[in-house]
Formats: sequence, C-alpha cells, structure tokens
Amino acid sequence: MQPPADALLTQGFLQGFPLVFNLDQVRRYVRTGVGANPAAPFNSFSHARALAGPADTFVSINNDTVYSMAQIDLSVGPVRLHVPDTAGRYYVLQFVDAWTNNFAYIGHRATGTGAQDYCLVPPDWSGSLPANATAIRCPTRVLSIVGRWACAADEDLAAVHALQDATTLAAIDATATPLGIPEPEEIPAGALFWEKLRLWSQAFPPAESERSALEDLAPLGVRTTGASPYPDLPAEDVIAMGEAVDRATQQLAGYLRTGDVTTVNGWQLPYHAFDYNTDFFEIGAIDEPLYTSVPAAQKFLQRAAAALGGLWGNHAYEAAYASVYVDESGDALDGAHSYTIRLDPLPPVGAFWSLTMYSMPDFYLVDNEIDRYSIGDRTPGLRCAADGSLTIALSASPPADPELRANWLPTPQGSFRPLMRMYEPDPSVIDGTFTLPPIRRIGAEA
Repeated sequence: MQPPADALLTQGFLQGFPLVFNLDQVRRYVRTGVGANPAAPFNSFSHARALAGPADTFVSINNDTVYSMAQIDLSVGPVRLHVPDTAGRYYVLQFVDAWTNNFAYIGHRATGTGAQDYCLVPPDWSGSLPANATAIRCPTRVLSIVGRWACAADEDLAAVHALQDATTLAAIDATATPLGIPEPEEIPAGALFWEKLRLWSQAFPPAESERSALEDLAPLGVRTTGASPYPDLPAEDVIAMGEAVDRATQQLAGYLRTGDVTTVNGWQLPYHAFDYNTDFFEIGAIDEPLYTSVPAAQKFLQRAAAALGGLWGNHAYEAAYASVYVDESGDALDGAHSYTIRLDPLPPVGAFWSLTMYSMPDFYLVDNEIDRYSIGDRTPGLRCAADGSLTIALSASPPADPELRANWLPTPQGSFRPLMRMYEPDPSVIDGTFTLPPIRRIGAEA
C-alpha cells in the first residue's frame, strides 16, 4: 500500500462510517444490551419494559413509546416474524440494513394493526416460503429491527408487555447457527476502523449503486481479501490513518451542529435526514421524491451525519422530529423565564404528537413535581380554547393561571430544548405547508 491521501481517507470515512458505527452498536445489543434493552442473541427480541424517565440518562430519549429491538442474522436462512393484533394501538417495526438504510416498515401506518406473519429473506436467496407469510427481502445478511410501542402511562405497560411477548422471531431452519459479524484481528489501533470497514464491507456488500465508490477505496486496503494488510504497514501510515478518522469524526460532529438544516420560527427541521436510501423499498417504505430528496453527491455525508446524530431514526413519513433552542426573538430558552407556545392548528398527524422537555447540554428528561416529561394529544386534562387552539406553558415554576397550569410542561431552572415528535405526520408537515409556531417569552417586549 502507498501512503493514503487525505482526500481518499475522508471519502472512505464518510462512506464507511455508517457501516462501522452501526455494526458496533449491533454487537453491543447482542453482547451487553444498551440502556433499558437487555442483551439478546441474534434473531430474538430484546424488550424494554418501562417508559423512560429522568433516571434514564440517554440522549433525547422519548417518553411516548417502549422499545423492542432485534438484531437479525440471515446466515441461518429466512427468519419468520409474527406480529400480534394490537387492536388499533400505534406501533412500528422499522427495518435497518447494515449500512443504515431504512428499507421496510411494519405497523400502524404501513400495514395496519392486525395479526400478521412475515419472512425475512437474505439477499439473493431463492426457495419456498410458508404460504401465509409475506416475504421481506433484506439488502444485507445482518440487519436491525427497531420496534416502538405507543404507551400512554405506566398503567398501560401491562398491555404493551403482552404485545411485546406475542411478537416473535424464529428461523425456519431451527438447527442453523448464525455466523455473526466477522471479528477484526489484533492490529494497530490506528487501523481498527479501516479493518472493520474491510471485513464488514465484504461480508455485507452495499447497494449496487455504491460499489464503484467502494472500489475507489482500494488504495486504503479495504478491498484486500484474506489476511489484513494493516499489520505490515509502516507505523507512520497507521498513525496517519487513525488521525484521519479522529479528524473526520470531529468534522462530522461539527457538521451536525452547523449543517444545512431548515429552520422555521426557530425550529430546526431535519425532516430529510434519512432520505439517503434510494435503492431498497420493501413493504412500508415510500419511494417518492418528497422522501428521497438527498442529492447523490451529498449521500455519504448525509448518511454518516444521520448515523452519528440519530442512529436508527425513522423516515419523516413515519415520525417527524423538530427541536428548538430559541424563542421568537432568537434568545436562548432558559428556565429563568416563562414561555408559551400556541398550537393553532394542532399538528396534523395520523397517530399522535408530543412535545418533550430536555435539559441542556445533556438532553435528558427533566425531573419535576408533577412527573410530566412530555405533553401531547394523549395527555389527560389539557384545556383547549374555544377555537380549538392549545396554549402550552413552559416554565420551571407552575403557572399562576389555572388554565395554563393544566397545560404546563415543566422546564429545568437553566437552559433547555423542547423536541416535537409527530407520529405519522401529514405530508403538509414535510413539505412545509404546516409550520410550528415560535415560542414566546412571557413579559418580553413585542
């Protein structure tokens, strides 16, 4: 190998980061679990059993749904999936391939809420499947299922647990053993990212449209088959390759903070963050220009940023997220002041919406005297005006006005960031016809 050029190292990092970062998380789920989801072997579900609260110190965790996660390895052949009848309850099973493409959806929006059976089929597989099961052809042998179950309150958890337990996975060939994810050998630390990319891009090839770009990375050694080329590299080359990864990671984090995100009334609207998939559209995935908007030249940057900033996030047609850091005057939100936001009309959704409060800089749920961490159309006791509008109070102390107190979302004493989630948003949300209003500081000069 020749010493790699910086431009090629950056290109290789952006193309390969989602695969490497994603499969590192897949291995975590299988080996140790993550957060409230315990470890579970390939081809089985790991279920969280409680709604998140302030004790769950996970970035921007939601208080709307309970998670069910499964890491799938189709080296065993087709895997059968059964989902129960949820009797209209919102849920979604989101399918994410090894390169972080959302390629299929099952659930309330995509397939309804009746009991159903599916077969997850590996790439290039041919054979017969059970007659009563719908095939989902998967782009890569290893993939993730990210499940979310709507849960209104702790009293609703027992019903959710029953649905989780009735959602099952089973390989058709019950005797087969999953191959798992190839393990990197002992190599210098600076080359570890590149060794993972080498092994995993060969075990889990990308879409056909990306393969020529992957071949361009041959000078980096990632197309070398057999034994790793990195142990024999000069030490200075290994150091340079490691430093390139560190530098590119910092640049990617910077892009997340300052990148080209649409902002309206202070709200940051990353509705197109996951629109980079233009190759795989199985059941429930929408192949329309509104949801495949990322230019080809920006695809790798967009996908890498989405992986780093929101791994396994939904397409906006399933759930749209918007966050806000400032009031209508552009001043940072702070619990030293009181605010309101008037929703008129309410967010147009096919499922439900919620506004969740997060502290800064950690983005954790905010402990408060009424144990309310989010507010939305499922919150009991909200008071709407005669015209149907809803005014939400945002403050660290309870509002004096009883009407506003019913609609109070407590803030921390210091800086905060609310996040709006709209599940099954109307297309008017995504195309910008519907806009979220600004947050107004009470007592501020007009």
